[in-house]
Amino acid sequence: MKVWIFFLLCLAGNAMAAPTEEAVVEELLIAEEPIAEEPEVGANPVQVEIEEFDEAIDIFEEEQAFADNPCLDHHCKKGKVCEVDEDNTPMCVCQDPSSCPTSEGEFEHVCGTNNVTYESSCHFSATKCALEGTKKGHKLHLDYTGPCKYIDACLDSELSEFPLRMRDWLKNVLVTLYERDVDNNLLTEKQKLRVKKIFENEKRLTAGEHSLDLLAHDFEKNYNMYIFPVHWQFGQLDQHPVDGYITHSELSPLRAPLIPMEHCTTRFFEECDADNDKYIALEEWSNCFGIKEQDVDKDLIV
Repeated sequence: MKVWIFFLLCLAGNAMAAPTEEAVVEELLIAEEPIAEEPEVGANPVQVEIEEFDEAIDIFEEEQAFADNPCLDHHCKKGKVCEVDEDNTPMCVCQDPSSCPTSEGEFEHVCGTNNVTYESSCHFSATKCALEGTKKGHKLHLDYTGPCKYIDACLDSELSEFPLRMRDWLKNVLVTLYERDVDNNLLTEKQKLRVKKIFENEKRLTAGEHSLDLLAHDFEKNYNMYIFPVHWQFGQLDQHPVDGYITHSELSPLRAPLIPMEHCTTRFFEECDADNDKYIALEEWSNCFGIKEQDVDKDLIV
């Protein structure tokens, strides 16, 4: 704020007296000089200036870092790292598996579809990247989490049991997310409205160890409770890109942790791909879980 001497003179009772030319010039010169802002009470004026200077230095250094290393703002997919060429242009190249962090334990190991145990998902992704463009690389996928082990063959009778447990699990996962979503960052508002109906339904079968007969009976009696959870899981997997189909890679986050616990996982999802085109459409996915054709609705994937 600027101080105008002329107005101070008015308040002092001298407003009627015409000032001399020298006085006016002097008043205008004084008026143009800004008053330095006072620091907050208790603040050290020197420290305030130093902090502002440090902040400006930090911004400059950050901008300079991006200019010196364009890789800082360049994203690469798993298995690749960013490097710059001779023109300082960022590009993604396959990561050397030896540069991956050492795993902290067996729980970080993963098993590939080639039945090879990799030290971590980083080691697996780097190895797969190096095989890009080859037949071996095309066939290599993450099979399941944990070291490779013998997986029992899935019998026909066991295969029919898998969707019973899977449907119930999907429903319970959604209910748990609904109960814990205090910060509104786990489910969207539309999703919460749909899950709320399931959560408040007195007929809902609560989570727990249930017999296959009870799970089958509950699906028949409370069929509508399972429609949305099946659609929701499809939407969670169909992400890269969102195109109405689930690929082997998109399915991996779900099937990889399941295989060590459910030995029918691989066969189940393979048979979901009814036309064997390597893509699982919403209709195929819903049919696998026993959802009727007339209840398949793309609008439920919200």
